[in-house]
Parts: sequence; structure tokens; C-alpha cells
Amino acid sequence: MGKIKFEELGLKESILRSIQDLNFEHPSDIQEKSIPVSLQGKDIIGQAQTGTGKTLAFGAPILSNMGPKGGAVQTLILAPTRELAIQVSEELAKLCTYEKYKILAIYGGQSFDRQLSALKRGVDIVVGTPGRILDHINRRTLKLQNVKFLVLDEADEMLNMGFIEDIESILSNLSEERQTLLFSATMPRQIKNLAKNYMKKDLEHIAIAKKTMTVSKIHQSYFLVNPSNKFDSLCRILDVDNPTSAIMFCKTKKGVDEVVDALHGKGYSVEGMHGDMKQSQRMNTLAKFKNGSLHFLVATDVAARGIDVENVTHVINYDLPQDIESYVHRIGRTGRANREGIAYNFATRKEVSFIRQIENHTKGKIVKKEIPTLADIFSAKSGSLLENIANVLQEDAYATFMPMAKELITEYGAEDVAASLLKLMFDKELNCNYTEETQEVEDTTRLFLSVGKLDRARAKDIIEFLDNTAGVKGKEIGRIDILDKFSFVDVPANLVDTILSNSKGKMFGKRKVNIEISNKRR
Repeated sequence: MGKIKFEELGLKESILRSIQDLNFEHPSDIQEKSIPVSLQGKDIIGQAQTGTGKTLAFGAPILSNMGPKGGAVQTLILAPTRELAIQVSEELAKLCTYEKYKILAIYGGQSFDRQLSALKRGVDIVVGTPGRILDHINRRTLKLQNVKFLVLDEADEMLNMGFIEDIESILSNLSEERQTLLFSATMPRQIKNLAKNYMKKDLEHIAIAKKTMTVSKIHQSYFLVNPSNKFDSLCRILDVDNPTSAIMFCKTKKGVDEVVDALHGKGYSVEGMHGDMKQSQRMNTLAKFKNGSLHFLVATDVAARGIDVENVTHVINYDLPQDIESYVHRIGRTGRANREGIAYNFATRKEVSFIRQIENHTKGKIVKKEIPTLADIFSAKSGSLLENIANVLQEDAYATFMPMAKELITEYGAEDVAASLLKLMFDKELNCNYTEETQEVEDTTRLFLSVGKLDRARAKDIIEFLDNTAGVKGKEIGRIDILDKFSFVDVPANLVDTILSNSKGKMFGKRKVNIEISNKRR
């Protein structure tokens, strides 16, 4: 049975033409399930992960049902961030190429007078952040009495950012006859309350199962790293893969700045995005990343919300996120529109257990990869070096250098001269001066402990036990696996003797603990 096509969903002909121009043939799951219901005028809660085409899911049916262009706002779309508001407005503009509805993005950091001037000229669709929308409402510069369609995009993120009161204030200014479309990756209690209080009773909840999350076309891998050589690892990977467009994620604003500065120092085309940067700077950076003049973007989770850039080949989690939902949001920046993508993760030994949690949650496989060696880098670069030389030979544009070549060959021999020139070219291709052929990851040993779930042992209890008996701190302990009658703990190899000498035979609750170096067949 073949996939359904957009032509079968009941959309307006002019909107279908725009979709065809965008080279979309088959709708995603959320689009297929929500568009026919939305066209009927029903309220919808659409639960789907990022990167599944939610803008088209709500935009196409709304544009198909909107009335004649009259200058009064018919559609209001709320988004959590400026970047997402701009992104949604740009996507809607592509969808209504043949309808010419006027769309305005409203957000903080942009001139209020400029927004007011556009509103006075007449706007059909407003996309904005809750704070700035409410500001216009309070100043009576945004009139919403004719709004027939309301969209809450990334609703869970808006609630996480503390917009609940603003959203409720905005909803109180809208007609109860409107159609409300709420899209969210998760369904926290506050969203259920919003639905109960502000949406029609016959609303439809369309949930896309998590197994369809857009990780299926994303090749996920992780690299085991030490914090001390993490940046060197990043450079090696960039030299081998040579990505054309990559987003790298850090946990903190400081981390973003440090990685950007370090990459700049190595000659990479890179800029950062985080909340402390001016809005104009963030928008300029995003524009360059979209048009391809900027190859690498380093960002925090919040700053990256709403970034929807085609052809991002790599997402690199330089720092792992705090939770699995954030991980899915991050890697959803690649593998868009049915393309394949690559997601790399840097993990210390202690963080490998989180990698396993992600695998279990997403039903995907995150493969361990070895950090590239100098031999790997040489192999990756040699092909392009030989191709460049072949192109010069074919163009026959090297006559000026022939006397120098003959002189060198006479003195040193052709092979030695060629190899020397190749080395110069290779060194120029490298962005980092690597001093080691391979990277050493801290050696760890797996210990067997004779306590488990039946002893009510928890990870924090084992950490506390090793700290109290041997002075080993939690940050030094890696993966902990607790089974019914025993447990396994990864510890640095240089601490094994300390633990065996000081912790073995000590009391854990009411039992003496036996500790041994683990037999892997256990």
C-alpha cells in the first residue's frame, strides 16, 4: 500500500501548488493525520517531535480555510522564541505564494514602531512571541476580534519558559468561536489544563508515537572522551568528516564562547548563539548559517529553538543534554525532509549510561566510534589532495613552476620532492597541530560488588559507600549497573587497589560486601 499524497488531503489548489514547488510529495505522519481534521474546523492537540513538519501541518489547512484578504488579522500564531516566530513566518510565506496573504512576525528586540507601522497597513497573519503580542494587545495596537485561527506552536516550551500567564491573557482577548490548534512534543499537566479551559470539548488529540521520531534517518554515534582532550577530539572528527554544515551543542553560554573561540583560533568558519547575545547578532548569525556562508554554529538548547535549516549534515553534542527530550530536539536539526543526517555525541565513561537510556527511549542504536587517529585523518584528506593535483595537471597551468621543479628533482629526486609537497599540502589542510597518533581515554576497571536490588542498593548508596570507605568521589565513578543480587561499577584503574584495600569486607547496610575485579562472563 503506497503512501498518501498531499493531493488526497483536501487542501486548496493554490496551497497544493506551493507545496509542489517545495518538492514535498508525501505528508509526514502528523501532517497526514491532522490536516483533514483541521480542514473540518475542529480544535486539535497535535503531539509530535520536532522536525516532523508541524508548520505545514497547521499552516496548510489554515491557509486553505482563510477568508479573503481584508487587512484584519485572521490568524494568530504563538511561538516560544524569536527565531521560531521568524522561521514559522518564512515557512508560511512559502506556503501562500499564490495567495499573497500578508504575514508579520512580532517579537521582542525588534522596533515596536516598525511593527506598528506594518499592523496599520493591514496584516492577515501574525506570528509572535507571547510577551510582545501581549504588549501590543495592552497598547491596543493589535486588534484580535476577527481572529478565526489560533496556533500554539511548541506549547510545552512556552510553558517551560514561563509564558502561561501571558498565553491565558492573550486567549481571553480572542473569540470563543475560533479554531485552536495546539502543537507540543510533550503533554504536561498545564497543557491539559489549557485544553480543558480554552479549547472546544470535541477537540481531537493526535499523537504520533515516539517510535516515529525523526531519528530513523539519523546515524547516531558516540565517542568516549576525556574532558581534557575533548576539543582535540572535535578537531579530529571535523578533519575526517569535513561537514559542510554542522550545529554543535554546549550546555552553557560560557561553553559556547569557549568552543567558538577555540575553533576560530584553528581557522574554522564558526559563530555562536546563546541568550546573552544581542538579538541583531543572533539573527545575523542565523542568516549566514542559512545561506551557507557560515559552516558551523555552536549553540545552547534555548538559543537553537526554532532553527530549521535545510542540509545540516551533522549535529554534534559537544556536551550531552540534561534529558532525553532535549536530545531528540537537538538531533532533529539534521535528517530533515527525508534526508539522512549524522549525530555525534561526546561522552565520558560516566555518561555512557545516559547514552543507553537514550537508546532505550528512542528505540535506536547509538554506535560507539573510535576517535580518529592521524592515519584516519591522512586517509580522509589524501583523496581530496590527489584530486586537487589531478585538476592542476589537467588544466596544464603549471609551466611557470617547471624550472623550480626540475631543479628540485635534480637535487633530491622526483619521489622525495612530490612527497614533500604533499606533506606541505596535507599540513595546510589540517586545522589542528596533532601531537599524538591516537588519543588515550582514561583506563577503567569494572568491579563486582556482592550487593544488589534485593539489598535495596541504589546508585547513590554505592557511591556513598565507596566515598565513606575508600574516599572515592562520585565524579570519579563511571557506569553503575545494579542487578538483583550484585552490582557492577566502573572505576578508574588507578583507584582499584584503594577500593579493594579499604572497601572490601566493609558493611553495606547489614551485609559485608565482597568486591572483586569483574569477570566479564559473569
